[in-house]
Order: sequence, then C-alpha cells, then structure tokens
Amino acid sequence: MVDQLVSVQWLRQHFSGDNIVLLDASAHFNTIANIQGAQHFDIKNTFSDTKSAFPNTFPQPAQCEKECQALGINTDSHIIVYDDKGIFTSPRVWWMFKTMGHHNVSVLDGGLPEWIANNFPVTTIVKVKRSPGNFKAHLDESAIKSYAQIVENINTSNCQLIDARSSGRFNGTDPEPRTHIQSGHIKNSLNLPYTMVLDNGKFKSKKELKLTFDNLNLADTPIIFSCGSGITACIILFAFALISDKERSVYDGSWTEWAEKQELFV
Repeated sequence: MVDQLVSVQWLRQHFSGDNIVLLDASAHFNTIANIQGAQHFDIKNTFSDTKSAFPNTFPQPAQCEKECQALGINTDSHIIVYDDKGIFTSPRVWWMFKTMGHHNVSVLDGGLPEWIANNFPVTTIVKVKRSPGNFKAHLDESAIKSYAQIVENINTSNCQLIDARSSGRFNGTDPEPRTHIQSGHIKNSLNLPYTMVLDNGKFKSKKELKLTFDNLNLADTPIIFSCGSGITACIILFAFALISDKERSVYDGSWTEWAEKQELFV
C-alpha cells in the first residue's frame, strides 16, 4: 500500500517510476509552470456528472473508467495528485479514486506551490502522450451518501456529520458563494473548517490533526463529511484518514443540495 501523503522531495526522488501517473487537479491547468509529465484531472467538466442539478457530482463508474483510461491510468498505476493551491482539490481526487476501488493513490503535500518553493524544475509543456490504460472502476457505494440518507441520519444519529465550511457559513452569519441559497447547517452536524487541518498549504502533523479531531469529542460512529459542494469535505476527510481507520464517507450533494431541497432560498 502506498503512502496517502507524499512530499515534494519524495516525488523528486521517485519521479521516473514506471507506474507513477501525475495528475493536476487544479480548477484550471497551469500552462505557465507545471510539473513535467502532469496531466489535467478536470473535476468540474470531465470527472463529474454534468447532467446533475448540483455541482461536482460524482460521475458514473463507466464515465470514470473511460476517462481514466484516456489518461493512461492502469490498474497498477501509482497516482500522485496535486493542485495549484497547495491543498484544495487534490483530496477530492484522492477520495474519488479510493471510492472507485483504486487504492494506489497519494496526495502531494503542498502541491505545485511547494514544488516551486523547493526550486524543483517546471515545464510549460502541457500535452502528455500516453498509451490508453486498463483502469477499471469498482464503485464503493458506501463512500457516497445521498440526500435521503442524510435525512434518515437526522432521525437515527447512526453517523456523525462534519461540515468543512467556514464557521460563518455554518452558523448562518456569512452568505453562501451560491447566492440563491441561505447559509446555515444540517441539524446535528459539527463544524470543522478545512483551514483548521492545514498550515501554509500543507497538512498539519498527525499529532496536531489528532488533537483537532479529539477536540470535537466524536462518538464511536462512522463519519460523514460535507461542505458546500463536496470538494473541501474531502480535505478534512483526508486529514481524518491520516490518523484514523474509522468508516468515513462524503455527502456528495453537501449544503448546496440540502439547502435547495429544503427550499432554503434567499
């Protein structure tokens, strides 16, 4: 099993590994400076269900499989994923591969900014030619929670919901970026802003992360992570995965779906 989190120094040393596939999960592929060999993993357009009414919805397995094969990903590939903000969209991609049954995937701690800060080489070449891969998608449905399951959980309290949005949005004192819906939170959920698990674009130490989650006084139940649209939820899910093997999942529709279906309009 590969490490879930790798440093830029590790990547520099293992850069030419035959099985490594480097994916840039940034919202926009950086054509000015990027890590050589990286390919764009387009969450919003290619690797989401664009027919869904809600943003960043998890794609169908057949779509995942086809697009991953087009990126040259094989069943034995070691995927390294990063983004241009340090840590932002890369944990979402890590979670997506895990959910699709591919466990040889790592997040690059600090991402492109950390790579550049260490004066490691970058390139302006953005086209990478790779032979089609043999990647297979095996969806773990338990990793994705639906609106109906969240409604049910309010009554059963079988799982603990943790929201990665800012405290202002969670408490309803700051507006949502999607201005047609109110801010606020799902009943019985806890708030852990994703910024609380990061330090200068990198994950905090395992000791610090353990303290952060211990301070939530979590019951011994599975955890469901949510946010605005399923992206930053994966940051705190990843942080939790670094220190715990407890069962975890993502409410993929997150607050955007919840607010709309609850008719919490502005």
